Amino acid sequence: MPTTKSAKKRLRQNIANRSRNRTVKSSVKTQVRKVREAVAAGDIPKAETEFREAAKKLDQAGAHRVIHANKASRTKSRLQHLIKKAKQPKTA
Repeated sequence: MPTTKSAKKRLRQNIANRSRNRTVKSSVKTQVRKVREAVAAGDIPKAETEFREAAKKLDQAGAHRVIHANKASRTKSRLQHLIKKAKQPKTA
């Protein structure tokens, strides 16, 4: 346990930040899952609308350093590729 006044304050800040970051990360993961599920179900219009929301949340999380900015960009790219691949007609 912290003993100094500054260490006690730091602990309070860490707890608050961790709580905030967990909320944001959870929200991002849920949105990414929604995109992947829509693509798996073959619902491309829904996947695209969910992707727009996911991209926004990823960008915000990256900007606030909750996740690394490159990770946000990489995840967006992978989701976009998934949607683009699902749009293409299946060849036999």
